[in-house]
Amino acid sequence: MPVHTRPPLPSRVHRILAVASLAVGLCVAAPASQAQAQAPLKAVASFSILGDLVRQVGGERVGVDVLVGPGGDAHVFQPSPAQARLVAQANVVFSNGLGFEGWMSRLLKTAGYKGEQVVVSKGVRALKEAEGHDHDEPRGHKQGAHAHGGSDPHAWQSVSNTKVFVRNIAQGLCRADPGGCNIYEDNATRYVAKLDALDGEIRAAWSPIPVAQRKVITSHDAFGYYARDHGVKFLAPQGVSTESEASARGVAQLVRQIRQEKIKALFVESISDPRLIEQIGRETGVKPSGALYSDSLSAPGGEAATYLDMMRFNTRALTSAVRGQ
Repeated sequence: MPVHTRPPLPSRVHRILAVASLAVGLCVAAPASQAQAQAPLKAVASFSILGDLVRQVGGERVGVDVLVGPGGDAHVFQPSPAQARLVAQANVVFSNGLGFEGWMSRLLKTAGYKGEQVVVSKGVRALKEAEGHDHDEPRGHKQGAHAHGGSDPHAWQSVSNTKVFVRNIAQGLCRADPGGCNIYEDNATRYVAKLDALDGEIRAAWSPIPVAQRKVITSHDAFGYYARDHGVKFLAPQGVSTESEASARGVAQLVRQIRQEKIKALFVESISDPRLIEQIGRETGVKPSGALYSDSLSAPGGEAATYLDMMRFNTRALTSAVRGQ
């Protein structure tokens, strides 16, 4: 009869160590795969204001790259090969629409992009190029409007429009990442509440100022939606695009109007060449009141680093200027 003996101690130790090693390996693999599953969704936004809105809705679940960064001008932007590669790797691409990014379709084609595309202005009632502005304004700047098919693309200057943007962003993120949909919808709901509060602040800031006094000169027609919402008369030597050129006749008419109506608020824009506004200031004796943020946020940590900050900053600057302060 064979005698059963225990395996030598070393072989038993080896087996125990092997089992322990396998268990450790499984424990390490589980968090790694979990981390991989939770890697941020890759989103690309066309310009800085839109990038901020996507970050507000996406939260930590979404990594956002912006093509036209703070201080950049999307009207004249030319994408680089590196940015085409960035788009090619994205899960979702967000654009304003309304002709604002005339370069976007070429970029998507160059990148071979086949993922989710979200036009955030979908559902917004677009203003036509002269709508929201005074009809007696200088007529020598129509060229820029044609670049946008006759529409004013600066829809984010209305807080009510921005709420539409936010809902479209949430829906786009849900399509690209269904597992995070509850998070995106909750973030959007909280941010819309902040936008409602912001809208109330802006209306309260303008309410004591007589409508006849609400007259402002800016570099280009970027504030038509703000004008519509708050009864402000904006005049500009350029059209809705910074690519357009102000005509001598239009500028001369604007100078006469400033003198006749005693307009006090004269602003350059953060993305625009200030020389034309400075020239108008010299001819009218009206000192420029500073810069407004129309198509771009400020750098991180600046006075207009988020959409909420930008709208508050612009409103403070505008209401102070029209009062002559």
